[in-house]
Amino acid sequence: MDRKKNTSDIEVNDSICNNFQDQVSKVLIRHKSVLDIITKLDEYNSRVSRAVAKSVTNCGCISINAKKQDFSNITFEEMASRAESHLEGHLCDNCKDVIEEEIGSYLFYLAALSNTLNVDLSEIIEKENDRIKTLGIFNLT
Repeated sequence: MDRKKNTSDIEVNDSICNNFQDQVSKVLIRHKSVLDIITKLDEYNSRVSRAVAKSVTNCGCISINAKKQDFSNITFEEMASRAESHLEGHLCDNCKDVIEEEIGSYLFYLAALSNTLNVDLSEIIEKENDRIKTLGIFNLT
């Protein structure tokens, strides 16, 4: 998948991110405390993981076939093409909807935390993108 973006794409994405962050600030009332926000982030992180697990165990649209990644006798650059996700199959529409909803809720609370700490999500994404571009394959976090 080609992820190169031109300047207008970046501006649109910044606008989407900023609009989302602004909208969150307008509707977040009940969980305004930073303590509420960080625990909701944890909750939705767990809910995303649970939704993926249910896609495997309840629905069966995807399965996990995990094994040791074999990186012996290859160059560092070849690792990216050899690394496996261990996923087989594709999310059905129902599981995809559930996972998207849980990730959306997670993003909501991430934006809420960003607002509470007075940081700009689009700036964070841009800085992280620049860091990844600069470090390239040495970005092993």
